[in-house]
Amino acid sequence: MDEDFIRFSDDIVLGDNVQRTSCEKCRRPQRVCWCSYLPETPITINGKIIILQHPDEEKRNLKTGPMLFHGMTSGQCLIFYGKKFPSPKHQGLKEMLMEPHTYVLYPGPQSKSITTVSRSHPKGEPYNLVLIDGTWQQAKSMYFHSPFLHSLPQVSLPELGPSLYVIRTQPSECCLSTVESAALAMSIMEGDKSIVDNLVHPLKALCTFQLKYGAVEHQDKVTLLELGQYRKPVGKRTMKFLRQTAQKPVLEKF
Repeated sequence: MDEDFIRFSDDIVLGDNVQRTSCEKCRRPQRVCWCSYLPETPITINGKIIILQHPDEEKRNLKTGPMLFHGMTSGQCLIFYGKKFPSPKHQGLKEMLMEPHTYVLYPGPQSKSITTVSRSHPKGEPYNLVLIDGTWQQAKSMYFHSPFLHSLPQVSLPELGPSLYVIRTQPSECCLSTVESAALAMSIMEGDKSIVDNLVHPLKALCTFQLKYGAVEHQDKVTLLELGQYRKPVGKRTMKFLRQTAQKPVLEKF
């Protein structure tokens, strides 16, 4: 018997096999595509966002880095893949990291508040913001194995509320997704609060779509531990990290 093609919603059904039609830009199925929620006019800043992304992050279906990439003016958001930076395969990255006013968004004892940095930043001078994109453990390893990054001034975000990325379990309520972290940092450097609203709109849409199709809202690990609802085993090192994140803002990249 001949196989019949049946179009249903955003799926193409071939016999018992289902093939989803996906958006060419965001790579999401058409019915959960967030591209229409991107800023009508791409965000333009006086600098560049440089994302150093762990290879595992590229494979995630629900990553937020592409929202940043497609929401900004072409050439102002650059993504490099790897576990150690810079390397010979990262063409032009080392030169960019050597440019004046290049900051790595990474919390630590030596980090300065980006609010303080923005006040002392020379008016009109371009800047680069470097984000390490992966789980917190991946980001920590990437930074440790990238000595060149250690020479860059570290900046951190001010204390803030829970992430809008409610469909992922974060270490603590102070942790943010990549698009949220970058948007907040840019809004402070540019003195333009509208940047946050414009760039996180696709993230809100993504969460709404996922919740509509069966996902549930996630609480952070610290809260689950406090409530006795975290079911996975937790080692001493992880417990120490979670306690630290509960006390100060930490970035969790997705």
